[in-house]
Amino acid sequence: MTESLQARVSPEEWQTRIDLACAYRLIAHHGWDDLIFTHLSARVPGPDEHFLINPLGLFFDEITASSLVKVDLNGVKVSDSPYMINPAGFVIHSCVHAARHDVGAVFHTHTVAGVAVASQKQGLLPLSQTELQLHTKVGYHDYEGIALDADEQPRLVANLGDNFALILRNHGLLSVGKTVGQAYLIHFLLEKACAIQVAAQSGGAELLPANQAMATRVHDQAVAAFGFGAQLTWAAALRKMERLDPSFKT
Repeated sequence: MTESLQARVSPEEWQTRIDLACAYRLIAHHGWDDLIFTHLSARVPGPDEHFLINPLGLFFDEITASSLVKVDLNGVKVSDSPYMINPAGFVIHSCVHAARHDVGAVFHTHTVAGVAVASQKQGLLPLSQTELQLHTKVGYHDYEGIALDADEQPRLVANLGDNFALILRNHGLLSVGKTVGQAYLIHFLLEKACAIQVAAQSGGAELLPANQAMATRVHDQAVAAFGFGAQLTWAAALRKMERLDPSFKT
């Protein structure tokens, strides 16, 4: 009998695989996936600079803990896998993991609302409490085409800075977190803020943006939610996905 992947990796790596596979399923559940494209990644616990990313060719609702591909910062697979990875995914995720050692997970999506806001000159507006929790920690990166060139990486990293999120203009959204659960919560808020903005704009009424002082106040009030609140949210998210389809844990 072939030894299972779970038996060949550390308990910490296996838990990270479960968390990331659950995140992929949640992205599909929310309707934020884009066929086999876009990508989420998670740093593998331990001294090696390795991270997990989706196997190119699977829908997000097919991804499991064992199907995730482990690569190093040069894009070399460090565990057996019949799958390749998305080249653009590697360019984006590898530079973030290399530069931000406080980041344990990176989410990137191409949703309708996210790309709509990314295509607006003023970007994400301080229109809702949802947005204000992130407003002071959102960066912007100008479009440079499909992210296939390593030359773009220094600018991606510089524009992300120490922020929670990055609006990739004309492209989509990117969020980072210390854990998969924290990245999920931040990305949920970012996606919802974009959807609220597009809905508010579609009404045709004059918009009522908050000022910078209020954005700072709400961020300071909410920042605790990105710690303990993220832990509670993620535990609930895991329970939900286990009820819907526990196969992500295999």
